[in-house]
Amino acid sequence: MIPAIFGLSGLTLTDDERAFFRDSDPAGYILFGRNIENREQLRRLTDELRSLDGRANLPILIDQEGGRVARMKSPEWPAFPSGAAFDALYERAPASAIEAARLNAMALAAMLSEVGITVDCLPLLDVRQPGSSDVIGDRALGSEPMRVAALGRAILGGLQDGGVVGIVKHIPGHGRALLDSHKELPVVTALDRDLQTDLAPFAALRDAAMAMTCHVVFTAWDADRPATLSPIIIDSVIRQRIGFHGLLLSDDLDMEALSGDVPSRAADAVAAGCDIALNCWGKMDDMVGIANALDPISTVSLARLEGAMDRIAGAGDHHRAFASLVDQRDALLATA
Repeated sequence: MIPAIFGLSGLTLTDDERAFFRDSDPAGYILFGRNIENREQLRRLTDELRSLDGRANLPILIDQEGGRVARMKSPEWPAFPSGAAFDALYERAPASAIEAARLNAMALAAMLSEVGITVDCLPLLDVRQPGSSDVIGDRALGSEPMRVAALGRAILGGLQDGGVVGIVKHIPGHGRALLDSHKELPVVTALDRDLQTDLAPFAALRDAAMAMTCHVVFTAWDADRPATLSPIIIDSVIRQRIGFHGLLLSDDLDMEALSGDVPSRAADAVAAGCDIALNCWGKMDDMVGIANALDPISTVSLARLEGAMDRIAGAGDHHRAFASLVDQRDALLATA
């Protein structure tokens, strides 16, 4: 197995993809809108991915946050609220907001697990800051660290109860970046003492199964490299200071915040301390290059991967409760 998660080019596997995935044995896969048409097609696709090496606990990821970040869309699937909806309810009724976030996550998990998806790139623990880029914006769970942590913990629990692993992101925090890392490299010049605000939700949820890095430079810690590629930040800040010891994924290595070719970015991310290099776009040349650039997954990283997926072994089946979960969530959100 190589420490990479790959994307796919379309609605079905091509012959080249099928052969390459069997040969390279990536740690998992990530799906986007280009891979999704309807329930039946999507279930066939995820079943085929599992059949490639027979792993029942295969990580199949998706970005299904709600709001403007949703790969499974209407009319086949209902829309879900963004993080800002739970932040707004928290202003009036914190306990109701936490319960609404949990119910929402359970409904998401029911929807995802029905089609064979096992990992959701959610929740965001980025603490929103005034004047920051809208790349986070209404996706955030708030601007107060402990509120973000409380809602984030409810989301992780709801996903896990429904048989889906959550990923906390974007560690150590994208909330004060002034640029969109999909397009440019953000540089945060805040002092170490101010960055405690950004770290706090991640420290509170340090026991999460998975986390995703951010492509952001923090001059207080490493003025030369973004967090994804910084052994200083990954070891000293993420592993030691925050205390996160779960599976650490890079954010998508095809984003324009990073320089150099994609295979080199993958090798640098793993060398810096990421357990998994994430490459989303299903470009065969890049994927072959990554497979050639990476050594087999380390024993430590494999144990983290298996430990993360073990958390949903035997999770309850909430498919039939989907409508009830949504109704209960909406009743709570209406009080805001």
